[in-house]
Amino acid sequence: MSEIRVFAFVGPSGTGKSYRAQMVAGENNISYIIDDGLLVNENEVVAGESAKKAPTKIETVKHAIFIDEKERKEMKKAIQKYKPESILILGTSDGMVEKIAENLGLPKIQKTIYIQEVATETEMQTARNIRVTEGKHVIPVPTFEIKKDFSGYILDPLQIFKSKGSGNKPYISEKSIIRPTFSYLGNFTISDTVFRQIVEYLARKEEGIARVIRTRVENYGEGPSIYMEVAVIYGHNVIKGLKEFKEKSIKEIEKLTTMNVQKITVIAKSIEVRNHLEK
Repeated sequence: MSEIRVFAFVGPSGTGKSYRAQMVAGENNISYIIDDGLLVNENEVVAGESAKKAPTKIETVKHAIFIDEKERKEMKKAIQKYKPESILILGTSDGMVEKIAENLGLPKIQKTIYIQEVATETEMQTARNIRVTEGKHVIPVPTFEIKKDFSGYILDPLQIFKSKGSGNKPYISEKSIIRPTFSYLGNFTISDTVFRQIVEYLARKEEGIARVIRTRVENYGEGPSIYMEVAVIYGHNVIKGLKEFKEKSIKEIEKLTTMNVQKITVIAKSIEVRNHLEK
């Protein structure tokens, strides 16, 4: 890894580092970012698990600097696999980014960019206020990239338009806003009844389904497992219709609740004949 050029982006927690990470990387021709346990290549998470999933702030710091041997080995393996020419490490202090580089066996940091160089005091204060009052954190990748790892967290996409490099070519950089496990705002739960009501509502709107016979929901914390028995209408393509209904149900549940559907089973238990005036 000796040929890798290592850069650092340093600033106090909550001042907008992750928000500006891709902008800083772009201006310095850096393709890879290490931020809170993740290795990001442009808009894609290629390795790691976000430290923001940790249950406490202390565990978050340990995770972010790769104290755990298994996580450290996995990140080293990913860096060896992708062979980045340069990496930008994000941290809250010079000591933190140096520790990350050391733990990952990376060369000495060549250049450090400080948040004060790319953000005004007003912008940093605004970021701090949002962190304190709303408990929101930013991850520098699109929501779809991390949603599978953050089932049950509040996720909001944030699209930022910036200019990149000396050529001033515009680019779109989408970030994801989350509320971590340790957020003082607390946890939230979603009743099994909510998932059942969503799928049963969608079933009533489905052209090929006559009625719902039975619905069973099991919620494992990371997302629901749904079992449904329905009566189908004679004349409709059962296999195609139920497949499309399952896909629609998964999409709607994940959009409305931010929970990942672990499994959905829909079984046609009976067929009903309807005249043209009925559903």
